[in-house]
Amino acid sequence: MSDITELERRITAALDRIGAGVEAMSTADDGGLAEALEAERMANAQLEERVRAIKQTQETTLARLEAEVAALRQAVADTDADLQQVRSVNASLRASNAKLREANAAGLADASLVNDAMEAELSALRAARDADRAEIDRVLGTLEPVLTEAANA
Repeated sequence: MSDITELERRITAALDRIGAGVEAMSTADDGGLAEALEAERMANAQLEERVRAIKQTQETTLARLEAEVAALRQAVADTDADLQQVRSVNASLRASNAKLREANAAGLADASLVNDAMEAELSALRAARDADRAEIDRVLGTLEPVLTEAANA
């Protein structure tokens, strides 16, 4: 943005010089003023082109960043769906384990079934932890370049 402000200042100064040149040309009958005016017009056109180029670059960068944000949002939504599924499985495993423990307490269940159910629950909890860690790593890995670029801008 500071580039645009600087370019706008320079364009304004160039237009002021052009205006002064036109006034001088109206009061003097010098052929050099026409050349100076033309040179100022060229400089003005070049500055305007540079402003357009900077604006285009900023629009391109903004579009790219918006696309990255959309991709990140989709990744977060996908990860959230995965986590919800893992949490659902964990809830069902815990309920199953509770029923097995109750049956075992009543003398109706086999201890190996309870053990197997507990191992399954532990595995599910590990999977949930791993999914959480993967989500955190993915978000941090995606945000780091964006934050670095924003800090450098």
